[in-house]
Amino acid sequence: MSRLSEFLSPESLWGRLDDPSENAGYEDHPARKGFFTDTSVCIGCKACEVACKEWNQVPDDGYLLTGMSYDNTQQLGASTWRHVAFIEQPLGPASSGAGPTAAPTDLGMPGSRPPGWEREVTLPDGADGADQGAASGDSGVRWLMSSDVCKHCTHAACLDVCPTGSLFRTEFGTVVVQEDICNGCGYCVPACPYGVIDQRKDDGRAFKCTLCYDRLKEGQTPACAQACPTESIQFGDLDELRERAAARVEQLHEQGVDVARLYGADPDDGVGGDGAFFLLLDEPEVYGLPPDPVVTTRDLGSMWRHVGAGALALAGLGAASFLGRRR
Repeated sequence: MSRLSEFLSPESLWGRLDDPSENAGYEDHPARKGFFTDTSVCIGCKACEVACKEWNQVPDDGYLLTGMSYDNTQQLGASTWRHVAFIEQPLGPASSGAGPTAAPTDLGMPGSRPPGWEREVTLPDGADGADQGAASGDSGVRWLMSSDVCKHCTHAACLDVCPTGSLFRTEFGTVVVQEDICNGCGYCVPACPYGVIDQRKDDGRAFKCTLCYDRLKEGQTPACAQACPTESIQFGDLDELRERAAARVEQLHEQGVDVARLYGADPDDGVGGDGAFFLLLDEPEVYGLPPDPVVTTRDLGSMWRHVGAGALALAGLGAASFLGRRR
């Protein structure tokens, strides 16, 4: 294999090592750090959003109250590095004619449960809780809450496409944008499989969560995790967090919460696992997360190899044509 082919191989682009810090050149580095967000205990207080803005001096991005939702920040962006999503789901018979959602599992979280939801109603064999709600004429709203953030992917496509080196991997395995080096090209925005990175409209530079890199260097906890009153956001060594998360899912399953599942914790997924992963109480799509995220630069090496082969073939044809004319 040529040196160029070896450089452009997926193993070279993504790294031959499971340890992103070591692959980035840090021979002696601390354990990889990350976030485990347990959405089953998130109360939607948005303390993490406020703490993030205060510590990182992130500007106000306005409030988007529309009268249709309590979620006033709507999504992650250049000025929203933490976003507490409010997923408000209707319960009971919908006015559109669609069927009601299933009865939520009571975890003690805030929500609006319709009066009489648990009222005894005689139903045909095989009917479920949603049918019971419909039969009793109940309606209401269930809230699912989740504090979203940059995933600090093991295989980060944003790093692959940044032409200035503004994006870099830290010794903690996290991904950080250096705002003084960013030239505002915007290549990282479509490269992110989660739609996390965004550009500020006033100067075009890209911004996102840094996992409080400045605090990590001082041995401190990131501001959002420090401020979370329910420990929904847990910070620590990534391997330990994964073990803790698996135990939490098992505990919820034992309590009858069969819908609990982990998202982003699998090192064998399309991005090599996330540095910030989640315990969800519904399908990822409900939370606005892609069900099967894939690093967008996974075919970059193959593409360049085909381009190189095509260029060599064209050069060969050109040379043959020139020599033919000389004869």
